[in-house]
Amino acid sequence: MLLAEVVETSRRLTETSRRLEKTGLLADLLRRASPDEIEVVVAFLSGNSRQNKLGVGYRTLQQSLGGTAETPSLEVLDVNRKLASIAAVSGSGSAARRQALLGDLFGASTAAEQRFLTGLMTGELRQGALEGIMVDAVAKASGLAPDAVRRAAMMAGDIAAVARHAMGEGESGLRRYSVQLFRPIQPMLAQTAEDIDEAVAGLGEAALEYKMDGARIQVHRAGDEVRVYSRQLNDVTLAVPEVVEAVRAMPAREIILDGEVLSLRPDGRPQTFQTTMRRFGRRLDVERMRGELPLSPFWFDLLYLDGGELLDDPQCRRFAALRGLSKAESVIPNLVTSDAERAGEFLREALERGHEGVMAKSVSASYAAGSRGQGWLKVKQARTLDLVILAAEWGNGRRQGWLSNLHLGARDAQKGGFAMLGKTFKGLTDEMLEWQTREFQKIEIARDAYTVFLEPKVVAEIAFNEIQVSSRYVSGLALRFARVKRYRPDKRAEDADTFETVQRMAGL
Repeated sequence: MLLAEVVETSRRLTETSRRLEKTGLLADLLRRASPDEIEVVVAFLSGNSRQNKLGVGYRTLQQSLGGTAETPSLEVLDVNRKLASIAAVSGSGSAARRQALLGDLFGASTAAEQRFLTGLMTGELRQGALEGIMVDAVAKASGLAPDAVRRAAMMAGDIAAVARHAMGEGESGLRRYSVQLFRPIQPMLAQTAEDIDEAVAGLGEAALEYKMDGARIQVHRAGDEVRVYSRQLNDVTLAVPEVVEAVRAMPAREIILDGEVLSLRPDGRPQTFQTTMRRFGRRLDVERMRGELPLSPFWFDLLYLDGGELLDDPQCRRFAALRGLSKAESVIPNLVTSDAERAGEFLREALERGHEGVMAKSVSASYAAGSRGQGWLKVKQARTLDLVILAAEWGNGRRQGWLSNLHLGARDAQKGGFAMLGKTFKGLTDEMLEWQTREFQKIEIARDAYTVFLEPKVVAEIAFNEIQVSSRYVSGLALRFARVKRYRPDKRAEDADTFETVQRMAGL
């Protein structure tokens, strides 16, 4: 298949906002792709390369652009091989070799293909082929049930690989994506509730848990082998020996646990999130750090036990099984109630003990891996959103020479891209200003006299007073008195809150 066919489909995707039309365009292209091409085609149209990190910045791309080919000739698999070669470049002189390879690729590309490839490599491909739509397209092209494809994608954490097996093997191809030990599952996510009364009213009987400000972990065990995965599904086992020891002590052969790990002060109150995250640094003297910042795991879900999947079981059953395995002090503090007043007391108790707030969960909810469903609601003391930093403006006065005023964006799950909700420079310490000035220029994609525009990959937790209607931004909404609470290095852009959540919080 020619890359030009993928590029043309991408163009047509940008011209429609209709979900069914997008699904049809993608399904038609998948049917035309060969078995070897499907995985690459799906990745490209999802805005990703199969190599993930190419080591290519915006400036290198701009310097590599030159002439264009008049007629399309690049094959999809040939482009994938070229990108793999670029990603593999390392060592002395790597920048020059990488630029030469890029020059060869761009030189064989038409103008439309160059625009597509540049967007693909910078993460700025905005065509609305979101994972949910791609799941529907794979289901339509393969003739399989959308729910079956969606579940497989959640188990695999990779819709491109699922598409290849769905198209080539049908239902039997999806069965390989059942729960497997040591293949991490995408974590279930929570929606935001306005307050505890809204959460309890929406759920009825609710399972309440402390919302701890630590590092989300997923732990797999088979016999004595234990592996710990981060929120982003990276293996962090070596950094957290306390967790390994705690799980090995549980009375089971095979387990998959979902939980939070954090460092506690001597009085039992939590250390700051940034302090806990020091245990996950790149250069780590584990034993020394363990002595300085011991970690405590707190479990809140059980996904697999001794050969049996539990994802489809109700939350109350999974939690009861968890209680039977873990020491009481390692189970997240919890309460089941339908009484809003008692729920409010539980929230106040969590806040008084130094935690962020509470999680409110439906006792009948299954574990929706990778989904931000209504079965889990988070309730915090202050109104906060996890937003993506889209750009930063150079400061004035005392902040002269530092990147300061931040452009804030929520994920637009319907149209793709990000909906801007305003700017803020409040809450930034000198340390944060120094860090973002240094790091943001590494992910710069463009700039003007006042602003540095960024790859949308940095997430920050933003506190605010209210959401107001605003004609200043295309989104039509803006945060009032927005301020930065902290950066979230444990979250990716796709983990940020959606514009739909913002609209709901605004009562729209």
